[in-house]
Amino acid sequence: MTRTRTGALSLVLAFGLAACGDGGGATPGAMAKGGDAGGAGTVALTGAGATFPYPIYSTWFDTYGREHPVRITYGSIGSGGGIRQVTEGTVDFGASDAPMNEEELSKAPGMMHIPTVLGAVTVAYNLPGVQQPLNLTGEVLADVFRGAITRWDDPRIAQLNPGVALPARDVLVVYRTDGSGTTYVFTDYLSAVSPTWKQRVGTGKSVQWPTGLGAKGNEGVAGQVRQTEGAIGYVELAYARQTSLQTAAVQNRAGQFVQPSVEATSAAAEGIAQQLGADPDFRVSIVNPEGAQAYPIASWTYLLVPPHVEDCAKAGALVDVVRWSLTQGDEAARRLHYAPLPEAVETQVMRKLGTLTCGPDRQPVAAAS
Repeated sequence: MTRTRTGALSLVLAFGLAACGDGGGATPGAMAKGGDAGGAGTVALTGAGATFPYPIYSTWFDTYGREHPVRITYGSIGSGGGIRQVTEGTVDFGASDAPMNEEELSKAPGMMHIPTVLGAVTVAYNLPGVQQPLNLTGEVLADVFRGAITRWDDPRIAQLNPGVALPARDVLVVYRTDGSGTTYVFTDYLSAVSPTWKQRVGTGKSVQWPTGLGAKGNEGVAGQVRQTEGAIGYVELAYARQTSLQTAAVQNRAGQFVQPSVEATSAAAEGIAQQLGADPDFRVSIVNPEGAQAYPIASWTYLLVPPHVEDCAKAGALVDVVRWSLTQGDEAARRLHYAPLPEAVETQVMRKLGTLTCGPDRQPVAAAS
């Protein structure tokens, strides 16, 4: 337990240093200091949820708060926690990488899914003696994470990596213990490429892992993989890059082995706007897409926004910060290894935000601001 907490602390410090070094980012704790927080006329917003987008949300919210009289506090507690808290009304907005299912939506009718950025879920591992990035297929990954492949020098891994001196050591799987959108995206991908995985384990924010060691949050998984030789886990790209983890090139539907990157994540979303239709709810999976350049384990992440907010000041501030983030935050997103939304999707998101109402008369937020 102590070792995992140390890894998570190192990760938080790394994000803070990276953001400060870029001159315009924020340390994770700075979100609550935005603008003239606590001063007259300051609007306070609270949110909670996914760890997947935490690095970009902390940067966006802090930067926006320094320029506007809005204080935004965001708790990086996992997608499951975010869905629970926004459903219970204890936060102004939630955040999740996994779309709410029909049972969850029955408790929060009309909850809007607002995509913000696209991210890649990397397959991160710790093999100090292996310098060349490993190639892995979806089928091999499914067998590793269900415990059917237990050694790094297994013939199936060796066949994908000719000439690589694979160590004769056990594989240690690291997985998320909390309800996680990152887990949802990763298991959604494994279910798409492996009938055995789909039948025996399936897709979900939490699943019954057949093998391995659990850790909490992207931070916890990244920290555990980083400090354990022979470990393999799944983490969002920003966490892998900030902790200098080795990442595998994963074979996509076109048969190409692709390393996770902003460009490969963007390629995964090509043409998605046409699939959404005129009135989208955005609950669409983009794992295992077509395209030779596409990274196969990519997803967008959502803000979860109630369709009606009683406080018009809060509703207006929430719409404004989302609009600002999507139109002014692209550079920060790329710097932190996220892909901005395609322009056509951004237009659809803005249209969806325009349906938010506030106050006792349920007036459109645009009319109230």
